[in-house]
Amino acid sequence: MNTTTHKAPGGLPLTLLGAFNVFFGGLLAAGGLWLISLGGTLYYALAGLGIGISGVLLTRRSMSAVWLYAVVWLGTVFWAFSEVGFDWWAQIPRLLLPTVLMLLMLLCIPPLKTPQAKRSRS
Repeated sequence: MNTTTHKAPGGLPLTLLGAFNVFFGGLLAAGGLWLISLGGTLYYALAGLGIGISGVLLTRRSMSAVWLYAVVWLGTVFWAFSEVGFDWWAQIPRLLLPTVLMLLMLLCIPPLKTPQAKRSRS
């Protein structure tokens, strides 16, 4: 294990959030593939793939993780509104967790922008 990863600013929290994104993204993608086989939407598989990749990028201390997750989050917002419109109670299960994750990803920006974080990726 690379011990310098955890010494960089935000090291352990970035690693934990990245690992969570990989796990959650994998579950979402697997469930999405199952839904596709039943004739359902592509959303879950694509969102899961994007979240999982953003998790890998986050563990590698790449700012691209935040940008990719932002694209997934925006896609989720568009998908949610196309599914249920402005029914706010129906939006909660579609947008709550992705929005909490978006806020956590935004908190990753300062440690990802530090020079030490860039050195620890090498």
